[in-house]
Amino acid sequence: MVSLLLWCSPRSLQAEEIQYRLKWLYNVSVIGDIYAEAGGCFGRMGLKVEVKEGGPERDAIKEVEMGYAQFGVASADQIIRALSKGAPIVVIAQLFQENPLQWIYRSGRIRMDKPSDLKGKTIGITYGGNDETVMRTILLQSGIRESDVRLYSVRYDYTPFYQAKVDLWPVYVNAQAPILRKKLEAAGEKTALFNPADMGIRFVANSVITSRKLASDRPDLIHRFLSALLDGWQQAMDPAHATEVLRVLSRFDRDTAPDIMAEQLDATRRLVHPPGTTIGAIDVSSWRQTEEILLQQKIIPHPVHIERFLAPRP
Repeated sequence: MVSLLLWCSPRSLQAEEIQYRLKWLYNVSVIGDIYAEAGGCFGRMGLKVEVKEGGPERDAIKEVEMGYAQFGVASADQIIRALSKGAPIVVIAQLFQENPLQWIYRSGRIRMDKPSDLKGKTIGITYGGNDETVMRTILLQSGIRESDVRLYSVRYDYTPFYQAKVDLWPVYVNAQAPILRKKLEAAGEKTALFNPADMGIRFVANSVITSRKLASDRPDLIHRFLSALLDGWQQAMDPAHATEVLRVLSRFDRDTAPDIMAEQLDATRRLVHPPGTTIGAIDVSSWRQTEEILLQQKIIPHPVHIERFLAPRP
């Protein structure tokens, strides 16, 4: 079988070197980014892109501000907070059309048919994380007092959830959810997911940023980079290419079992390219809602008018 990577073989021109800092570690959530590089999509546009792994000690926004990276990935809340402090950045693409953040729970033990079912539950949140912001929005919107629930500080250790000390645990549906579901199903327990989007909460996740100066001075570069990047995501999300995509992903993520990785890829596809959407499209109304949530919870001191920093695709 001819490798799918041949579809975007690089040009034989001297490529412009680019630094691209991801938000998080190499896993399925960045598959389009690494596929764009591994498949030669950047090279086809005359670019040599170093796709740099992110993580808790990396700050893509700061690296773009300081010129260490031309492009980066950050979540909307990170971007809006940075803009409120004067960061000279713009958003050029929204990678996830649906937010992967949800809460997993044991459906055989509790029912979660409506927001009021949260009352009396122990709910895991990461204090200072966007899951705390989203859950507090759900409680406020639903008229549920904090005293009506128990908020439980979570870490990377899932033991409290496995031991049923916590009723709802925050997960990314394309990352931890398949792992936790498989483990609980092996123990004979059924699981389900509590999705904030079902309550109309559209909190934007991973998006691509660059500096305002680069966007103004080099629209040609923005166009080439973004075209190549979104080509990579388009190919990575195509079910017909799943075998090749999983092969590429396994080179970067050596710890995840193949069956879990395949399930994660399916979930990512539903987040990045749900029916009726365009890969990379910026959902302005969801960005406005995200800003309103941050204002409501006093996470930012004043409006940033986010629509001014959402760049249309050149």
